[in-house]
Amino acid sequence: QVQLVESGGGLAQSGGSLRLSCAASGITFSRYAMTWTRQAPGKGLEWVSGIWGDSSDTYYADTVKGRFTISRDNAKKSIYLQMNNLKPQDTAIYTCAAYGPNRSFPLYNYHGQGTQVTVSS
Repeated sequence: QVQLVESGGGLAQSGGSLRLSCAASGITFSRYAMTWTRQAPGKGLEWVSGIWGDSSDTYYADTVKGRFTISRDNAKKSIYLQMNNLKPQDTAIYTCAAYGPNRSFPLYNYHGQGTQVTVSS
């Protein structure tokens, strides 16, 4: 059974930092691209960041570029999102997702339950 479990959310002040984690089980982790998405209250889903299975490249939405850093540790089957210089508009439920396995069909998509991030002004 595949599980993705996020942690690290909470309350931060504007300008502060938080580090989110997502631990995976039940998949060959290194063969999956991983992403973070977020959903703010009353708004649609926003893609935040992505990283390939071998960490060869990372991608960011313009809204977080320069403030957030995605990384992964394949030995720990985990990804991370370091969030610096947080803004109130970063308040959302953050969810990690796995896409893969690479170079194979069928492709699968798994996601976690999310973790709440609240940034106060």
